[in-house]
Amino acid sequence: MPDRPYVIDQMISAKSIAARIEALAREIKAEYKDTEKLVVVGLLRGSFVFIADLVRELDLPVEVDFLEASSYGDGMESSREVRILKDLRGQIENRDVLVVEDIVDTGHTLSKVSEYLSTRKPRKMKSIALLDKPSRREVDFRADWIGFEIPDEFVVGYGIDFAQRNRNLPFIGKVRFT
Repeated sequence: MPDRPYVIDQMISAKSIAARIEALAREIKAEYKDTEKLVVVGLLRGSFVFIADLVRELDLPVEVDFLEASSYGDGMESSREVRILKDLRGQIENRDVLVVEDIVDTGHTLSKVSEYLSTRKPRKMKSIALLDKPSRREVDFRADWIGFEIPDEFVVGYGIDFAQRNRNLPFIGKVRFT
């Protein structure tokens, strides 16, 4: 639990997020229009709200699976050590895969997860991140689709937490300590 009081300043409204997801879904549908089934792999826990809203906008045959990777714990800084805490339940070999991440910061998590999943030989694998902080990038990796590029701020809401709090906010907000 955070040991200092803080407030959350709204950065991206729920309405803006919904509009952006609609636009992203149109691009994804075009990319995967010939798929037999798209396996949407959500990186837990931060992406679960984004996945729910995104798959509802995809007019495609969709299967949802989850992988839990961690490089943060309860802190505000990445440890840069990516650990797989929960693996996929299904198979992705020769399947179309979309990896869904909440936020790309240093790039370590999405890079390692993409590398890990590619060893399972998917037919086509792309990635999407709701948020991107390019100023923090340490690994040369960029998601195929980005919802919003944001400055180097610690953010919460829309599934993203601070020590397991604030995931339920309908918007993306910046944490400001008081």
